[in-house]
Amino acid sequence: MDKGGCVYILTNKANKVLYTGVTSDLYARIMEHKESYFPGSFTSKYHCYKLVYFEQHCSIIEAIAREKQIKNWKREWKINIINQMNAQWDDLFYMTEL
Repeated sequence: MDKGGCVYILTNKANKVLYTGVTSDLYARIMEHKESYFPGSFTSKYHCYKLVYFEQHCSIIEAIAREKQIKNWKREWKINIINQMNAQWDDLFYMTEL
């Protein structure tokens, strides 16, 4: 049984770097980012630990397709979807039950 998936966007403290990812377990994946579980990764290198956007999908296949779509977007488009959900760019990890 497919347990679904999430597409998410992380940023750093200054909101300058954006990272788009996909996972079937959002809480566990964000914890890996925050704890620099993979020290050589993009998110560790650029300190992208703040969850500013996410969307849930019924299947991981749908989530992967959406992630690929968002990754191909211009930065301005990504900023627009973040602003629609989270205008203050708060860390949603601490504000939402994931």
